[in-house]
Amino acid sequence: SAPVELVAQPVNAQILPEGEPATPMLGFNGGTPGPVLRARQGEVFDIRFQNQIGEGSAVHWHGLRIDNAMDGVPGMTQDVVEAGGEFEYSFRAPDAGTFWYHSHNRSWEQVAKGLYGPLIVEEPTPPDVDHDLIIMIDDWRITENGVLADGFENMRDQAHQGRLGNFARALVEPVTPVRRGDRVRLRLINVATDRIFPVELEGVEGKVVALDGMPIVDPQEFSGLILAPAQRADIIADVITDAPIGFVFPTRDGPYLLGEIPVKGANTTRQPSEIPALPPNEVTSPDMGSAVSLTLTMEGGAMSRRMMQGMMGGDIWAFNGQSGLTDTPLHSFERGQTARIRLVNDTRFPHGIHLHGHHFFEVGADGNLGALRDTTLVDAGETRDIVCVFDNPGNWLLHCHMLGHQAAGMKTWVEVALEHHHHHH
Repeated sequence: SAPVELVAQPVNAQILPEGEPATPMLGFNGGTPGPVLRARQGEVFDIRFQNQIGEGSAVHWHGLRIDNAMDGVPGMTQDVVEAGGEFEYSFRAPDAGTFWYHSHNRSWEQVAKGLYGPLIVEEPTPPDVDHDLIIMIDDWRITENGVLADGFENMRDQAHQGRLGNFARALVEPVTPVRRGDRVRLRLINVATDRIFPVELEGVEGKVVALDGMPIVDPQEFSGLILAPAQRADIIADVITDAPIGFVFPTRDGPYLLGEIPVKGANTTRQPSEIPALPPNEVTSPDMGSAVSLTLTMEGGAMSRRMMQGMMGGDIWAFNGQSGLTDTPLHSFERGQTARIRLVNDTRFPHGIHLHGHHFFEVGADGNLGALRDTTLVDAGETRDIVCVFDNPGNWLLHCHMLGHQAAGMKTWVEVALEHHHHHH
């Protein structure tokens, strides 16, 4: 079949409420967010990316454990796609779940301008729901006349929390009304460049069934849900009111309504039932007995020794004293090797650490392996261990997904060997 055309181009988007000016942005296929890309688990995505934004770009398929050559990282997995150029992406979707795609070239600016969209991989047998809805949460820094504010590389922003917007919204696709009594699947994606969103849901009762596209063994309550940039949560829930379903951002100034889904009529046929767990994706069990131990210490930012001593060439942030990408990886893994990585946040700000090409287990306070994630939020001063089986060969980025922090040096990479590890006796 012919590849899907994914054309990056300038667009106008109604970010502010109707009646306010539209905002000149970047998008895919005429809009931002870009189109929903969908396939069944195990199927192949064939996508012809065409770059019509007037500068270099590339597309990263966030959270998908795919071939390294298709990961969309200029300078590491492919050449940048120059203005007017194109690139054919083709990759198998190994995991069912909620993913997304976004520019990975000058991402702190191109993602802020709207170059992103949702990517959904359906289970072979999807759960029984009446509606499957994608909710993308973003914020924008917008001027009174509806234009995105400049200063995408503002150093003060980068040294603090990144580029925080002054207007936030939850974009719901498709915006069909649901009925009281319906069971809905809500796929929440934080597509903001830098803002962490705590999210409260109104008008539904249910459970979080997946995080970052990976099913949770025991679905959990969604109170206290926090989404760092790039994190996702799938919720299966029942509509319990006639009032709209609300997505609320709790702030110091009180609750801020990000968006809502209208409720009309009632579903009288659905019988009450437990929220089911999703079928697990296939992951290799970690070999804790022979795990490599590594430490990744986050340093820098405002009020840090690094800043006081004067930064070298705008390198505000560092991992293990090193800012930006070096010629040598953080570590070279044998294929299939398990690592336990201690993430130490020695800064005054939270960081959402994203590993390309793999998912990893968050290690709980009790020492047990928790959720499988591709992005983990580590609060200021906090230390968290993650456990990862490095079984996908290639060169993979490991970076802060606060894209302003990534721009200012908080990134490194790992290498996974092509050959499987064989013990020599």
